[in-house]
Amino acid sequence: MRKPLVVLAASLGGVLLVAGCGDAETSGGGSGGSGGSEGSAAEGTVCATTDAADDLLAQICDKGVLTVSTDPAYPPQSKYVPKDDKYVGFDIDVATEIANRLGVDIAWEAPSWDVITAGGWNGRWDMSVGSMTPTNDRQKVLDFTEPYYFTPAVVVVHEDNTSIQDLETDLDGGDVGVCSGCTYDQFLQKSLDIKGFDFDFVIDDAVIKGYDTDTTALQDLAIGDGTRLDAVITSSTTAQGYADEGNAVKVVGDPVFYEPLGVAMDKSSELDGASLVEAADKIVRDMHEDGTLTEFSEQWYDGVDLTVQQ
Repeated sequence: MRKPLVVLAASLGGVLLVAGCGDAETSGGGSGGSGGSEGSAAEGTVCATTDAADDLLAQICDKGVLTVSTDPAYPPQSKYVPKDDKYVGFDIDVATEIANRLGVDIAWEAPSWDVITAGGWNGRWDMSVGSMTPTNDRQKVLDFTEPYYFTPAVVVVHEDNTSIQDLETDLDGGDVGVCSGCTYDQFLQKSLDIKGFDFDFVIDDAVIKGYDTDTTALQDLAIGDGTRLDAVITSSTTAQGYADEGNAVKVVGDPVFYEPLGVAMDKSSELDGASLVEAADKIVRDMHEDGTLTEFSEQWYDGVDLTVQQ
């Protein structure tokens, strides 16, 4: 396997800020988890032991509900299943486990991606668990945990394509679909900037076609080779999931970069969010250490552990 096109320049330690890819226009609700009822929490959970008062964590514990935003069109990370009126996926399991360890139930919101990454949530949701990448711009408005997993960003072409093989030359000037405003868009614009990472922007002069979600871009690609798009850049997990559903696409070449992905919280929350950030970061760290994240990853990604930094 060729050397990955992104090199870790420095370790990503401590609390990160997160942002990512995908864009959901559909709103959704619902609750799940087994944390506890309003005003009470199971023994040993954060809400049962915290001394937080008059802040965001205290409010969540008092309500007994953690409201989380996610992307309902981003399987296998997150998908809304209308017939069951519920969300399923890797991100959904991670968020639900965070709520359980806080000692509260969970409720869902599905705002558009640009609204999530802009910050200023005005208390509409408490946390975003939506495979977000910690770009420096997003760190200005969002507080985040350490990464809970890392995914390769890959180039996807139509299954009939034979002309795109060398990613350093064959996509130059091509029509490439990405989710608008996400890290793949920034990669093509050569503006992607994450502290601790260096990127090799191997695709030159791409004609960037922005979409509301990665899946929508893949749908246009599957129509035909070069009909609307020459390629799509998305996560390996999304690409493989779409191909496994019988769609006419395939991954070419090695990953163009690797993304650290974490849990995000709003810096501009009316109530102080510091204790919530601290609690969420510790929960993610504990889930790494006790194998919970590895278990979720292997369940949703065909036995592959994406929780270890490449």
